Amino acid sequence: MGNRGMEDLIPLINKLQDAFSSIGQSCNLDLPQIAVVGGQSAGKSSVLENFVGRDFLPRGSGIVTRRPLILQLVNNKAEYAEFLHCKGRKFVDFDEVRQEVEAETDRITGSNKGISPIPINLRVYSPHVLNLTLIDLPGMTKVAVGDQPPDIEHQIRDMIMQFISRESCLILAVTPANTDLANSDALKVAKEVDPQGLRTIGVITKLDLMDEGTDARDILENKLLPLRRGYIGVVNRSQKDIDGRKDIRAALAAERKFFLSHPSYRHMAERMGTPHLQKALNQQLTNHIRDTLPGLRSKLQSQLLSLEKEVEEYKNFRPDDPTRKTKALLQMVQQFGVDFEKCIEGSGDQVDTAELSGGARINRIFHERFPFELIVFDEKQLRREISHAIKNVHGVRIGLFTPDLAFEAIVKKQIIKLKEPCLKCIDLVIQELINTVRHCTNKLGSYPRLREETERIVTTYVRERENKTKDQVLLLIDTELSYINTNHEDFIGFANAQQRNIVNKKRAIVNQVIRKGWLTLNISIMKGGSKEYWFILTAESLSWYKDEEEKEKKYMLPLDNLKLRDVEKGFMSTKHIFAIFNTEQRNVYKDLRQIELACDLQEDMDSWKASFLRAGVYPEKDQRSKDNADTFSMDPQLERQVETIRNLVDSYIDIVNKTIRDLMPKTIMHLMINSAKDFIHSELLAYLYSSGDQNSLMEESVDQAQHRDEMLRMYHSIKEALSIIGDISISTVSTPAPPPVNDTWIPETRSENEQRAAVWERVTFPLLYYVQNELPIYSIDYY
Repeated sequence: MGNRGMEDLIPLINKLQDAFSSIGQSCNLDLPQIAVVGGQSAGKSSVLENFVGRDFLPRGSGIVTRRPLILQLVNNKAEYAEFLHCKGRKFVDFDEVRQEVEAETDRITGSNKGISPIPINLRVYSPHVLNLTLIDLPGMTKVAVGDQPPDIEHQIRDMIMQFISRESCLILAVTPANTDLANSDALKVAKEVDPQGLRTIGVITKLDLMDEGTDARDILENKLLPLRRGYIGVVNRSQKDIDGRKDIRAALAAERKFFLSHPSYRHMAERMGTPHLQKALNQQLTNHIRDTLPGLRSKLQSQLLSLEKEVEEYKNFRPDDPTRKTKALLQMVQQFGVDFEKCIEGSGDQVDTAELSGGARINRIFHERFPFELIVFDEKQLRREISHAIKNVHGVRIGLFTPDLAFEAIVKKQIIKLKEPCLKCIDLVIQELINTVRHCTNKLGSYPRLREETERIVTTYVRERENKTKDQVLLLIDTELSYINTNHEDFIGFANAQQRNIVNKKRAIVNQVIRKGWLTLNISIMKGGSKEYWFILTAESLSWYKDEEEKEKKYMLPLDNLKLRDVEKGFMSTKHIFAIFNTEQRNVYKDLRQIELACDLQEDMDSWKASFLRAGVYPEKDQRSKDNADTFSMDPQLERQVETIRNLVDSYIDIVNKTIRDLMPKTIMHLMINSAKDFIHSELLAYLYSSGDQNSLMEESVDQAQHRDEMLRMYHSIKEALSIIGDISISTVSTPAPPPVNDTWIPETRSENEQRAAVWERVTFPLLYYVQNELPIYSIDYY
């Protein structure tokens, strides 16, 4: 039968294949493909059929193979065939296989000699084949016929190169004996991808069709046009034999008789014929397997080491063991508590470097976003309210002194406005806590019900604490409202308020660095254009430098009388922009009344605004109107009283804001975050036990069960494979590759430009010589 020469390797390779097929994977031996290349009607399909041992390929004259046929051979007790495009259908009759190949070819290419690079995948199961892949490729041609495209030669060549360029592909370069071997396209393309000749075997077909008196003895003896691995002659069935349904066994016997009886070949008959070709392929296959084994062994050993730790807990695994479920539940809940605490408190292991998370995001809410929300003054509206309050306190009388009641009324109204940002801060922290809980429950994915219940219980508890926290924060605001402590040590008092104008007052603090970072300074092209600088914000100034080395200072801007305002994005801009301007209408930078600073992210802009807030640069809520019609007409005495109360309100609200900024994080941490941590550590387990049946709670997900089974199968299969590889190493013998030969007779591949240059050289140089020597041009021999 077809490939008895390979039967020595079948048992060992099949053991290895079986070890890996149990886990649905290949053993990654990278067994070589065997590609048969040659011209049209060179006998490629016959060689392939003899190799397989079955008559199943379309035959005829001209181009018959018009799509690549990828033939996968699988060693199996039963013998049948399957097509990839006909899943589930088994072909037992190989005549039907041939008909299906022809029908599938015509479906894509049509019935008029068209070609297509889309392969047909055929899998043949047989007890007489080894697991490997054979490829029947279209024959190389030069002239388009029928529906074939004009560039048919290049298309077929590219198709062939796609397969034979792989290092694991054995090349059978098929050339008929009744054509000139020096012009063999098969040998030419083989040399391009295999210049050393390590995987190319020359195959000479149609030896029985040579003219009488001629033979291919010198070629087959590797004397005339030598190849490193030499040539093997085969005698395939003729078209008459194929039409007469001559059996392949009988054809192999006739081939053997031909070589033994032919006077030119009888001395080399043992090195000719299909059986010897199979033996040569078998040896190369064996060498390839042996070369692959060391790398495969190292790979398997490293996989085994990486699996051992994970598989250790699975070795004695019993899914229905109640003690295992109890232990797993305890471990999962404890790990969840540890992960939650690390996310909130911070941890040095497994730090997220992509974005802020957990406690870091809550910290930003406390110290960057919340303080910015507390600035609620609307200067124009505030002065209007103070004026109304003073007048209403005096009634019909003309007040000589600044009334205390007006101050208290304005202060209380401003304190009430603090409730909204405080409640908003709690909502933001709640959302971050819930996100952290969801993140930490990801590790419970192996048990979907446990994850769902854990997330529900902890989220419900956090929501319960939300109400208590909001009540406590509102109580803080109400406490501030209950008593206006004008005796506070930081309160300026009436005497100081009357002497000082602090409309644009800035707290005197140490000139410390508040923030550093990159910002884009937006100015017109005429003044230098927009450019990124390294900015340093201190308590007294804003400076920017060429880069973060801070050696070349570009400018330093004092913060006195500065305020912030938002700037809308430009039509094509993606950056977030805010501006700094001087409240006294002075130039801020060069001849600019304001400078625009741009950030890539909204979060960065909010953070910079909060930093300016710490430096005493407040946002502009509403500019004072320059139109006198919108201002209140007031006498000088009333104006002084408004100014005094304005200063007093500013001083007292500053005290309240400082208190709220300090107490809000502490209240949220105590009533919500720390309480949630304590709940997870001490009460979560009890809630889980009371939520339902433990068996359903600890029911594994389908994915987890599959993963465990795959890991165990993989582990045992790898151990078995390693022992089998030792048997292969002992049972197979490798032979060295033949020494190199002079194969310069095979023409090198030339580009079209090189070919034109060669023709030009061949034609032009003789022409010039004859002209210069006044010789008759008709005597030139161009070829």
